[in-house]
Amino acid sequence: MFVEKARDITAIHLNPPDKAVVLCVDEKSQTQALERSQPVLPLKPGLPERQTHDYVHHGTLSLFAAYDAATGRVLGKCHQRHRRQEFLRFLKRIEEEFPEDDYPEMRLVMDNYGTHKTPKAERWFARNPCFHVHFTPTGASWINQVERFFGKITKEAIRRGSFSSVNQLRQAINAYLEEHNKNPQPFVWTATAESIFRKLDNSLS
Repeated sequence: MFVEKARDITAIHLNPPDKAVVLCVDEKSQTQALERSQPVLPLKPGLPERQTHDYVHHGTLSLFAAYDAATGRVLGKCHQRHRRQEFLRFLKRIEEEFPEDDYPEMRLVMDNYGTHKTPKAERWFARNPCFHVHFTPTGASWINQVERFFGKITKEAIRRGSFSSVNQLRQAINAYLEEHNKNPQPFVWTATAESIFRKLDNSLS
């Protein structure tokens, strides 16, 4: 199953179907609003960036995101919880952003998380046949390009921040998304399925 799914996902990245929109979809769940006791001390000549390890925890939220593989643009929405209800609302948000009359073929790359495969989600996809789902192999979410964006936003906007509330964290994430989408730059996917298999074989040998 891993081989078939890996071939499918890499084919979507390297050679997407003509006129299809490829969206890499996932959730960055349980993102913590941490208020550090002292501000982050910036990098200086001879000194690394420093930050305190003690903090106050003000709650969490989940970022639902759809990364457009062709343009690098990200459609994102923060929710307090990470359930099938929020996932369905995000699917409807995608549908509004990409109406079927303008975008007759949508390809969604997603992992096998339970909220993605509930009966209600399956019924939603059945009612919206322009959406075609490509599931990543189990334990291989790294093959989904939105994970690279999650790493980027974590490094540049979340990890170095100090947030006194969940609302402040939400504002920081929304501001980052807005700034990112002003001049999005898509990631360049170059790995073939065979190159991935070779690396995995080498790591096990």
